Amino acid sequence: MAVILLVEDEEQVRVLAQSYLEEQGHQVLSAGTPDGAMAILQRTDHVDLLFTDIDLKDVIASGIELAQDAVVRWSHLKVLYTTERDFTDGMKARFVEHSAFLPKPYTVEELLTTLSVHFKISQQPRRKSNTGSEPSPN
Repeated sequence: MAVILLVEDEEQVRVLAQSYLEEQGHQVLSAGTPDGAMAILQRTDHVDLLFTDIDLKDVIASGIELAQDAVVRWSHLKVLYTTERDFTDGMKARFVEHSAFLPKPYTVEELLTTLSVHFKISQQPRRKSNTGSEPSPN
């Protein structure tokens, strides 16, 4: 299980991505702004991965700046960037070391593959608890 900070200003996208990641057994913290993300980082013991949109609240490259600031303070932090904009070499030049990029729109499978290949973060589906409502095998 990984602790993932998801930073996405589009609420519907944030809710869906959070749901996908939680279904795979990850703990997900979420924010809609860079300030919200920094506040979460400051009050959380450990975050494995920052998964951020490149442009937040119509501020171009604010996700890139967030990642740069976060990695200065939390050097272990891995970063996954996403955007629906055309990906440019100029953007990539500003990425922090050991980061990856996943273009929007992405599928659940593409997200999980990116996490596994680039960050060695594997899925660990949640186990369903046996609450007694399902018949148990004899």
